[in-house]
Amino acid sequence: MESQVGKIWDVVVIGGGPAGMMAAARAGERGRSVLLLEKNARLGVKLSMTGGGRCNVTNNKPDVRTMLSSYKDSGKFLFSTFMQHGVAETIEWFVARGVPFHEENEGRLFPVTNSAETIRESLITEMKKQGVAVQTSAAVAGVSFDAKKSDFMITLASGEVLHSKACIVATGGTSRPETGSTGEGFNWLGQLGHTTQKDSLALVPLALEDEWVSRVSGVTLADIKISLLVDSKKQQSKLGKLLFTHVGVSGPTVLNMSSEVANFLEGGTVTLELDLFPKFDEGALRAHINEHLATHSNRKLHNVLAELLPRAFATIILELLAIDSETPSHSVRSEDRAKLVQFLKHFPLTVKGLLGSDKAIVSGGGVALTEIDFKTMGSRLVPHLYLVGDMLDIDRPSGGYSLQLCWSTGYVAGDHA
Repeated sequence: MESQVGKIWDVVVIGGGPAGMMAAARAGERGRSVLLLEKNARLGVKLSMTGGGRCNVTNNKPDVRTMLSSYKDSGKFLFSTFMQHGVAETIEWFVARGVPFHEENEGRLFPVTNSAETIRESLITEMKKQGVAVQTSAAVAGVSFDAKKSDFMITLASGEVLHSKACIVATGGTSRPETGSTGEGFNWLGQLGHTTQKDSLALVPLALEDEWVSRVSGVTLADIKISLLVDSKKQQSKLGKLLFTHVGVSGPTVLNMSSEVANFLEGGTVTLELDLFPKFDEGALRAHINEHLATHSNRKLHNVLAELLPRAFATIILELLAIDSETPSHSVRSEDRAKLVQFLKHFPLTVKGLLGSDKAIVSGGGVALTEIDFKTMGSRLVPHLYLVGDMLDIDRPSGGYSLQLCWSTGYVAGDHA
């Protein structure tokens, strides 16, 4: 892209992630001259990685109050924003651009292509249609504001200075820094007078002390109950799915517990207790196991257990209980059956810690919400400055809520900038 020295843009958007692209597209649709700056050589690097590359676009909760209840205390700030562009409007926006969705568990909506590239390309296509100029490999070194001239000066790392009447900051937090999310936007906002809360990691996989975990990497346990214990005292329990990684565990339920785990790790020993058969109490599970062993009385124990659980995980359980996996089902001792049932209802995992920012899905912290006008996403401190997406100090669970925050805040900022 040629040098823009001397040109004054209506809107400069800093950050080519989902919130930035949505903001730029909407501002362009309003007839504004828009320049999008992206530090990477490619737009939407992190977007391409979301949902395991499939892109969990939103959660199918079109009722605004129902959706906002998932954002906890932050939800009350977002009402005006989501009333302008919420879940229903997001779905309509993408469908109108040829991107239909299908729904999976807990309301998660994915493009029918199961590809994040579909979402990324639809945003890029819309920006081109609306005449948005895009400059990639354009790292921003600083942002300043001349109140007398009502002029933003955006200094690039190259030394070039760009000017705009309005500025939308969409640089994100510090999760997945290899994608360009290194948090420098918070420094600029601090220099402009904003208060930024401590940036913390949220929705992060957990590392475990248990050395055997690498042997079951990739194994998923669905429809189990996961309890969080601190010094053996139960803090909370949730039903859901768990995924073993090379060093620990992940999955939606675990990710949603990670911020609480981070807090508890500072004051005690944290364990996860898995109930692998939450639909049965211990008596019913004992009867279920005994019936299964009797039905397959001549088969070896590890083969029978592998019909109830993933085989690699079944093998680990028998090793941990020191039960011979080659034992024929009819010869399994009553005390071993009792140990097995107890273990299946109370399987312990010892948490070592949270994985770092390189594995975090999103980061917590950001600009204090009281400093934002959520009717416009404008700063209450600096006129014509707009903050979107992960720039905001808003907690949200996994399941499409982070991207919906990007779509809603980005659209509203683009609509008012």
